[in-house]
Amino acid sequence: QVQLVESGGGLVQSGGSLRLSCVGSGITFDAYTMGWYRQAPGKRREMVATISSGGSPSYAESVKGRFTISRDNAKNTVYLQMNSLNPDDTAVYYCDLRIRPNFGYWGQGTQVTVSS
Repeated sequence: QVQLVESGGGLVQSGGSLRLSCVGSGITFDAYTMGWYRQAPGKRREMVATISSGGSPSYAESVKGRFTISRDNAKNTVYLQMNSLNPDDTAVYYCDLRIRPNFGYWGQGTQVTVSS
């Protein structure tokens, strides 16, 4: 059974930083694209950042230059370093393991709240 568990969310002031982690079990990460998505209240879930099996990152325009995605395949873990946070970054952040374009696994989410 595949499980993804996110951690590292919390309450932070505008301009602050957080580091999210997502640890997986039941599957080996290294062959798959991993990603971070977020969903704010009343909004659709959106892609924040993805990282390919080869380590190539991709970012939403809104987080470029502020967020960094990385992975440690030996630990079956993907990270999201978030700097210069602002209230628009407030959302539940989800880890995604993409098996195929139309199939993957999601974590349960971790809340990030940025106060102004």
